[in-house]
Amino acid sequence: MTIITKDDDIYPGKLLEIKDPPKKLYLMGRKELLDKRSVAIVGSRKCSEYGKIVAMKIAGEAAMNGFCVISGMALGIDNFAHRGALKVGGDTIAVLGTGIDICYPRQHRDLYEKIAYEGLLVSEQEPGTGPQKYTFPLRNRIIAGLSEAVIVVEARADSGSLITAELGMDQNKHVFAVPGNITSMFSLGTNRLISEGAQIVSVIDDIFCELGVAPKLREEDLSELGKDERTVFGMVKENGEMSIDMLCFRTGKDFVTVNTIVSALEMKGFVDYRMGKVMAVKL
Repeated sequence: MTIITKDDDIYPGKLLEIKDPPKKLYLMGRKELLDKRSVAIVGSRKCSEYGKIVAMKIAGEAAMNGFCVISGMALGIDNFAHRGALKVGGDTIAVLGTGIDICYPRQHRDLYEKIAYEGLLVSEQEPGTGPQKYTFPLRNRIIAGLSEAVIVVEARADSGSLITAELGMDQNKHVFAVPGNITSMFSLGTNRLISEGAQIVSVIDDIFCELGVAPKLREEDLSELGKDERTVFGMVKENGEMSIDMLCFRTGKDFVTVNTIVSALEMKGFVDYRMGKVMAVKL
């Protein structure tokens, strides 16, 4: 365990910019992760199977695109966010609402030990401090403060993750929300965030593009494309940007067909079409 204060060189400058920065932090693991580009992925403790899949998918993609994934090691979305990053060999930080020597919830002992070894555990609470109602809202400001963006995957109307999102907005961070079924209790909070100005996650890569990072292209991504989509994307990627007319000329296909292909590629997050130009998003 390492203890750092606001006077120490390794104290994260990002936290000095928030309201009421913690006077000291207890750390266990890889301290260098405090300086890495990071995104927070949070959500309800009770989540749907869809929320689990999305949390792991976003966390894995974030890790593969060079971001450290930050969450609170709680049940539900937090748990799957950490595991999604670790599954692909990525980095993750767990900000605890207890003392750093206490694993809470107890059933996350394996996750706690794995993060302590491969990632970083952070707490502002004195060692030995058990779970208290007031410590978890306090923890949320640190999660938001350490991150460039807060991504809420699923949230009930009274979810604590909404506090993290609001803190992110107060700290002028990017706040993203995953839309959900309007009849599901798990989507009430996220859908409300979107109506209040949070950026909607329609395609996962939108997050990284908004943060100035070109999403990495993987072979498995290409397997999602049809033959014509691969051909058009390959041309755009090779040239950087192309007009619809040029794509028609190069492919020998009519305007309607090419425009349909480009629209499909845009929906899948491979290209961006604006100002008359088709540009590759994934590189």
